[in-house]
Order: sequence, then structure tokens, then C-alpha cells
Amino acid sequence: MTPKQREAVVREALTWIGTPYHHCADVKGHGVDCAMILARVYANAGLIPFIDPRPYPPDWHLHRGEERYLEAIVPYAVEIQEEPQPGDFLLFRYGRTLSHSAIVIDYPRVIHAHAKERFVVWGDVHLSPLKDRERRAYTLRGNP
Repeated sequence: MTPKQREAVVREALTWIGTPYHHCADVKGHGVDCAMILARVYANAGLIPFIDPRPYPPDWHLHRGEERYLEAIVPYAVEIQEEPQPGDFLLFRYGRTLSHSAIVIDYPRVIHAHAKERFVVWGDVHLSPLKDRERRAYTLRGNP
């Protein structure tokens, strides 16, 4: 991603703070979950077409082993080993799969829609509830 694209992602992600957590929703200010915030932020920033992975059950990650997040993002992102930059995103293991996401604002600071927090909130990967969870970092690739 270019610096201008990274800035667009961060700017858009910041506008979602305070949006209530709501499973499968994607309306800024009214409701969003951790999957749909990725879809909306990157699409609204003009970097990907809108992706709609719905429907999905709220507890899919507890009972299934399929990596639904990875299946949806493979055409648009690539895993990175270096420290993530603003605009990149992280996937965290909850249950059996990588099933929670966060957008990097200034690593280790992220923004994420978290069910227990009940809103889109600031987070830090070194603090609860994200610390000690397996995580992988991704950056967007060029147009698929």
C-alpha cells in the first residue's frame, strides 16, 4: 500500500469508533462486527470492492475449522512477517480459527469491533483481550 492509501484506511477506520457491535451488521454508527468492519473500511477507502461474506453464524469459529477469514481475504491481502504498518490488519485466533480482526492504526494500537466491548474501540495487541492470542498480520496487495 502507498502512504496515501494507508492514510485513507486509518482515516476511515477512525470514523467507526463508537459504532455498536452487532453481528453481521455493517452500518457506521449503528452496528458492525469484526468481519464487516474490514469489508467496509477497505471498500470505503477505495482499495477493494465491497466484499460480503454474510451470512455466518456468530459461533462458527467455535465449532468449525475452516478459515473463513482467510478464504475471504486471500484475493486481496498477503501475510507479512514484519511489524505491521498503519492500514494493515491483524487476525487473531479465537476458538478454532483466526476469527477476529483489527485494523492497525499505529502498531501496537489498533481499532476493532469486539463483542465483549460492545463497540468499535481502540485496542492494543499487548493488552487484554488481544494479548497472548495467536495473531497474523496482513497487508493489502494490488488489485486482485
